[in-house]
Amino acid sequence: MAKEKLVLTDKSVAELQSQLGGLEQEYQQMKFDNAVRGLGNPMELRELRRNIARINTELRAREIAELSDDQLDMRSKLRARRRRQR
Repeated sequence: MAKEKLVLTDKSVAELQSQLGGLEQEYQQMKFDNAVRGLGNPMELRELRRNIARINTELRAREIAELSDDQLDMRSKLRARRRRQR
């Protein structure tokens, strides 16, 4: 059984957000089912969690790509300040 590849680049932001909501609900349900009676393959939880993270990463990358130059400069300054504080 081959894993299906998650394709995110050709979807709109609205589609990604709706898919994210569905995956989060599915994850919560699977987590509950695993606690109550166990799952046949508990590795599905990990794969689902990783798919959620992939979608969140793509959404954040698109959000950063839409920032103006001034906002990007401010973001860079904030990140540099946080690095110095460590």
